[in-house]
Amino acid sequence: MGANSEDEEDEDEVSDNEISEQQANGEATNLEDADSDSDSVASYQPHPDDLVSDSDQDQEPYPEEDAEETARKEAYFAPPTDNLPASTQGGFDTMSLTRPILKALAAVNFHQPTQIQSRTIPIALQGKDIVGSAVTGSGKTAAFMIPVLERLAYRARAIARTRVLVLTPTRELAMQCFSVATKLAQFTDVKFCLCVGGLSVKSQEAELRKGPDVVIATPGRFIDHVRNSQGFVPDGVEILVIDEADRYSPLLEVMLIARMLEDGFRDELTEITESLPKSRQTMLFSATMTDDVNTLIRLSLNKPVRLFVDPKNSTVTGLTQEFIRIRPEKEKLRPAMLLELCRSFFTRRVIVFFRSKAFAHRMRIIFGLMNLKAGELHGSLTQEQRMSALESFRTQQVDFLLCTDLASRGLDIKGIDTVINYEAPASYEIYLHRVGRTARAGRLGRAITLAGEADRKIVKTALKAVKESGKIVSRVLTPENIDALGRKLEELEEEVEAVLKEEKEEKAMRIAEMEVRKGENVMRYQDEIMARPKRTWFATEKEKAAAKGNLPVMGCG
Repeated sequence: MGANSEDEEDEDEVSDNEISEQQANGEATNLEDADSDSDSVASYQPHPDDLVSDSDQDQEPYPEEDAEETARKEAYFAPPTDNLPASTQGGFDTMSLTRPILKALAAVNFHQPTQIQSRTIPIALQGKDIVGSAVTGSGKTAAFMIPVLERLAYRARAIARTRVLVLTPTRELAMQCFSVATKLAQFTDVKFCLCVGGLSVKSQEAELRKGPDVVIATPGRFIDHVRNSQGFVPDGVEILVIDEADRYSPLLEVMLIARMLEDGFRDELTEITESLPKSRQTMLFSATMTDDVNTLIRLSLNKPVRLFVDPKNSTVTGLTQEFIRIRPEKEKLRPAMLLELCRSFFTRRVIVFFRSKAFAHRMRIIFGLMNLKAGELHGSLTQEQRMSALESFRTQQVDFLLCTDLASRGLDIKGIDTVINYEAPASYEIYLHRVGRTARAGRLGRAITLAGEADRKIVKTALKAVKESGKIVSRVLTPENIDALGRKLEELEEEVEAVLKEEKEEKAMRIAEMEVRKGENVMRYQDEIMARPKRTWFATEKEKAAAKGNLPVMGCG
């Protein structure tokens, strides 16, 4: 696979007998139907890098547990007999839900519960702690929000206080959760408050003082309010939900996943859980959930029920995965290969993932110069810019959304046909979250990964996991087209640099204007500013950097 030149050795090529005329023009080939002698990136070949790994767990999607660890889990988790059968035969009307909830479910066209919903709702209504995992797009948000709303129907309304806290790792996921929750609660009197960065702190403080029933927040902003918002104390929280919990829980294990340390959530999450009542119900949900006992103990779970309704680290069955091999000498043509895919094969409703925020922005400029309508989503944008990018993509004003892993967690944008990985991510877990943006809720979807030599481990793991779900095919791009696009990109280089320079100058001007206004406000309202109580912060930038272990930022936003 890849844009192979004609002068490469025969042993590195896919033979003419294995590639039809259509395939040579970029069509995909099912690897299961190809000759076993085919040298493609999606068939395992020994490689020196494969022998250098930290543990067998890095190479196996389903690592085996030793007897001691199995015994610990049996002692810690609730016995399987406490679990309800995984039956999805009955509808929501068989779960003894109140009429307003059933009416809302019908209004949003939720008629038949998914497997994670049918298993979670009855157990959550019993007040049990839950560790839940299911593939992306399987309805995890509704799985915990329905029992939350059902329990709130019987709350003491005379006392206004926050009873439920939902934590999410990103602002966008919090906003999406807020949208789903308000729709499910549209016929109830449950009040919500969204607490995320990028939105007005003062308006959030005002809402919190009213004692909303449910607070949906990101960790940093929630701690800010606990420390600095007068009249808000979370001592009445009865239910804690941590969505996309694997984004946090590995942080509680030293260097369990180095990539997660970038987010610096470990100490934040510890402070939050220690500020909440010990008697609360805690529910953790994600697509790649850990069931490590040490991690869960630190989150103060009480005899939780495991609800792993799908195989660990698996993709949905409606997903077709493609891998395009990039040989070392062709690495410089990687942008050209991406453009060929987006111009000739996947032209609408496409999300493209990058590791770097700066490069995602650079490619957005290139897409514009190539007359491709694209938006971008990453951490260097303001909250208004992020929301605008998502809305433009949802309403199909742009065909491509170029983003970092900021968008890989939980975001549900209907109708995404294709996910393209410009390069493989740092781990297979992140790969699962990326490709999970398509083929959601029973739909079909396709994920394409440009795979270089450094990406062999991710491809190898995907190959092993595909035995459980989905399918993998290969794709060959036409070398002549790739070379032509490569030359075109070289011609555009000066224009791209000019755009970047102009943007840099405009940004410097905006910063200067902002500093002038800030100085004027300080002089004009000095007495009022000095009279305000000083805000305290969970950690300074230096402390955050130290907590991250000085790891390089990889642009997750």
